[in-house]
Amino acid sequence: MLRRLALVAVPLTLLVATGNNQIGISATPQPVEVVPLPCFPAGKLTLGMTNTGRKPTIADMRISSNDALTLSRHQFSSYLPVDQLVKAPLEITVPRDTAPATHTVNLTVGKEHVDVPVVIKPVPARDNVLLGEQAVASSTNGNMRLCGGVDGNADSTQWGASGWHDNTKGVFPDTYGVGFVQPTTIGRVVLQTLDSTTYPAAVMGIRDFDLQVRTGSAWTTVDEVRGNVQGRVTITFESRAVDAVRLVIHDSNDHGYSRIVELEGYSS
Repeated sequence: MLRRLALVAVPLTLLVATGNNQIGISATPQPVEVVPLPCFPAGKLTLGMTNTGRKPTIADMRISSNDALTLSRHQFSSYLPVDQLVKAPLEITVPRDTAPATHTVNLTVGKEHVDVPVVIKPVPARDNVLLGEQAVASSTNGNMRLCGGVDGNADSTQWGASGWHDNTKGVFPDTYGVGFVQPTTIGRVVLQTLDSTTYPAAVMGIRDFDLQVRTGSAWTTVDEVRGNVQGRVTITFESRAVDAVRLVIHDSNDHGYSRIVELEGYSS
């Protein structure tokens, strides 16, 4: 007895092969600049593919570089309608102390190929000695980035895109700070906690915390703040060379999370 095989209808428009010159590749900006600090804002590219053929298709962009660059993705795959630009983000970072140079990110779709120049810049002179340094925290919420509190963005209205909060609701203390690769002089720390029209500091900001610095293996508390309702808090103390600085957060005004928009440090 013969059995009939069931046939599944597949939209042919999804199976169109990408021929030569049917997929246009774009990337902006060019060149992209990167600073070799672990928490400095990454170099950001917007990748694009445009289907210049007659039918929709699916395309795969391969993304590669040499070992000097760390890429947030190595492939960009998408369904492409006709004559519509489809975009995807790419972040580029480099290890600390990478020498200034120009490298390339290679983008390939079929036989189409684009090389994007990536310029590694020298580490800039910074008054804020915490900017871009390696952040360390007791925990980080999955919707945030560990580096969000030292990336140079102190705007509470951009809280969703830049900032930090812990991942242990209602559990304190939390810690957030920076470890230095060599002793660094610091005598003033500025905390910007969440403080916007929608989320004022008196409701959502950090309330009780200690500021500590570390020399060798010993932590020293240089100030204690209690009952804070301000968005911006400045603490000054006798300047000293330290290996690390951190906040030990004992409570927030909503008793939920510790929220830092930006943590800054200065020599005096």
